[in-house]
Amino acid sequence: MALVRFGGGIQQISGSIGGDVHAHNRFGSYIRPRTKPVNPHSIRQENLKAILSFFAEYWHGILTVAQRAAWEVYAAAIAMQNRLGATIYLTGYNHFMRCNIAFRTINPAAILTNAPAELSLPNKDNQLVVSEETIAAQTFTLTCDVNGWGVDIGDKEHIMLYQGHPQLATRNFFAGPWRYMDVIDATEGAAGTGTYAAVFPFALGQKVWIQARVRMIDGRISVLWQLTPRVIEADP
Repeated sequence: MALVRFGGGIQQISGSIGGDVHAHNRFGSYIRPRTKPVNPHSIRQENLKAILSFFAEYWHGILTVAQRAAWEVYAAAIAMQNRLGATIYLTGYNHFMRCNIAFRTINPAAILTNAPAELSLPNKDNQLVVSEETIAAQTFTLTCDVNGWGVDIGDKEHIMLYQGHPQLATRNFFAGPWRYMDVIDATEGAAGTGTYAAVFPFALGQKVWIQARVRMIDGRISVLWQLTPRVIEADP
């Protein structure tokens, strides 16, 4: 479904209407024909479907009324933004799924039943950077500031990392595909740095984007943000 912003006429549309996809980039809005993507039925895709189904059934069949109500209270306090930049509020179910799927990515046996007591999203780590990449080893080294999230050190847990598919160095915009890579341990006393294997192979001269989100001990997760992309240089 497309999102439309009305003003003096239509100001912006984002999404699909009929056979057309409406979107925008830094040059402005555009329309392209809608194409039906190929469904690969990959193992990763099927696993995600199973996780979504599991947590949907858990919400409806296992959580108590009080637990669901607490998630609704949390959701009502969290302002988000949609594709048009408008402020929206997700449902408690949406946040339950959002937090649990992120948690399950890190810990395959994890279930977060109780809503976070703190009614806010974590801050992103503005100091998180890709400090090095190595073509021979196909790795990235990332460093964060474990003291720079604007919260108590003891509340921090991880920064989740996602790598984008490598692109031509001339490309200046990237929206996916993304794939989960690993986490930086950002708990109290941690080094706040690590070297991680690439999930998409990269080569000399390509540009690679990394995106991240913070996860707190109480289960709260930040919005995703992109790091400054790296143009791959020769190994030292």
